Amino acid sequence: MTTLVLVLLSFAGYLVAYHTYGRWLGRKIFGLDPTRLTPAHTCRDGVDYVPTRKSVLFGHHFTSIAGTGPIVGPAIAVFWGWLPALLWVVFGCIFVGAVHDFGSLVVSLRSRGQSIGDVAGQVISTRARLLFLCIMFFVLMIVIGIFGLVIAVIFAIYPQTVLSVWMSMPLAVLAGFWMYKRKGAPLLPALVALVILYGCVYLGVKYLPIDLGLPLFSENYIAEVVVWTLVLLVYCFIASVLPVWVLLQPRDFINSQQLFVTLALLMLGLLVARPELAAPAFNSDVAGAPPMFPFLFITIACGAVSGFHCLVSSGTSSKQLNRETDALYVGYGGMLFEGVLAILVIVACCAGLGMRHPNGLEGTAAWHHYYGGSWGQMGLVEKLAAFIDGAANMIQVLGIPLDLAAGIIAVMVACFAATTLDTATRLQRYVIQELGTSLHLPGLTNKYIATGIAVGTGGMLALLDGPKGPGSGGLLLWPLFGAVNQLLAGLAFLVLVFYLLRGRRPFWFLLAPLALMTLIPTWGMCYNIFTQWIPAKHGLLVFLGGIVVLLQVWLIIEGGIVWYKIKKDGTVHLSMPSLPEEGEAVQD
Repeated sequence: MTTLVLVLLSFAGYLVAYHTYGRWLGRKIFGLDPTRLTPAHTCRDGVDYVPTRKSVLFGHHFTSIAGTGPIVGPAIAVFWGWLPALLWVVFGCIFVGAVHDFGSLVVSLRSRGQSIGDVAGQVISTRARLLFLCIMFFVLMIVIGIFGLVIAVIFAIYPQTVLSVWMSMPLAVLAGFWMYKRKGAPLLPALVALVILYGCVYLGVKYLPIDLGLPLFSENYIAEVVVWTLVLLVYCFIASVLPVWVLLQPRDFINSQQLFVTLALLMLGLLVARPELAAPAFNSDVAGAPPMFPFLFITIACGAVSGFHCLVSSGTSSKQLNRETDALYVGYGGMLFEGVLAILVIVACCAGLGMRHPNGLEGTAAWHHYYGGSWGQMGLVEKLAAFIDGAANMIQVLGIPLDLAAGIIAVMVACFAATTLDTATRLQRYVIQELGTSLHLPGLTNKYIATGIAVGTGGMLALLDGPKGPGSGGLLLWPLFGAVNQLLAGLAFLVLVFYLLRGRRPFWFLLAPLALMTLIPTWGMCYNIFTQWIPAKHGLLVFLGGIVVLLQVWLIIEGGIVWYKIKKDGTVHLSMPSLPEEGEAVQD
């Protein structure tokens, strides 16, 4: 009963926040206007700029920002106990993450759909633009490389997911042609695709698990994972250069419907089983774990706040928004819904795991089977298994066989990761093209060259040679991603502050999130550099981590200089559509 009450209270908090704080931001702060043309109309090209129904765009935006982030982060953060993780997901999502995503989407709308890095150049300085783009390039390179490995690992460990994930691609193309060429409603193809998709899940689990037959764990590390990574990178190149309506939009819309079904199954399972929490509320004694503060706020990124989201909001979503007022539903609402997913992940890992275990364990003993070891033993495979097994336990009480329930969850995870992967590739293409413009290198503005660089650099990272052979080296850089990703969120808040400052709008509500997402990741990065990487002689991590911290400090100094000039000279010029005066009525 305790678990059910916690979940319902959290969901109620999200609903109240959307209709109060979210609407206040949309009306009083950003002044959303349904009559103002969005970049999807003013810059329409049928490839990247495409006016889109808000329900379809919500599906693209949500599945792109979610990926495996709200699964992997909470799955390991509950080591410290379920209560700190739950509090950060609920309050961080409402007051930090949703504001970050929503604000990034709006400022991009007001700047012809340009990225948050380009907006930094308009509201701070041209140097800030270049610095921001460099940080964005680094973050996206890690996302492409590591998420390629994540999906490949899922394929290798759960071969029953392969058929369903790849079948979703042609289904998405057919749905895209139905919606845009035949002008059909999106619901019908989505429902048909769902039926076929779940049919493929059944076939994959019972009859057609696709295994390449290569050695999974060997002296050559993970040969099967390397092969799948190469295949995925080729797919990403193709998906990135296609018009968004052909594959990206419809596939993400179908995946979002798949998620709704899975979340409904999890909620029904929770209502029927009402499992008790098997994990402790607080657990400060975790062998080998870093301090909970600040690392809780870095470990749980997606689900609370993630810098990657500002790239999606200002990269693809802003180019497809049909009306300005849709930004609240897509930006603020999309982040709240990701919080819903993160909460159910916490429940699956802290209560679902306690329902049963193949060894006959139950309750706290079953939870300790997964979380009783050290922090370092909780690798990627163990994190995914904790959620998949816990969620499958919750679903199987509905009469669904356990192996099929696990297949449903594993396919959802793989599909989510795939949407993030090819969205990140498209975003990286935008960043490289913007860098080409800034550096006066016209070759980089070509979308095929830019996409080739995006895929090539991500692939080099993914297949980097390491202690276990090709493919293991890229994982060595994964510890950088958490802090760098959250630093990016802090820099996005800096841009939002200057945007509102130049528009003579209130920005006090951004100061606490700005301080939090600037200081906490810097603290975490410095902790890793001086207590972990230098003693272990990880020179590459020390070098790259130091460079990122210096870039951040430089960008903050740039902001301080501009702030001083604004206060001294009163200069508030902003080369974007102006915000309405405070108190001016804005149509909702």
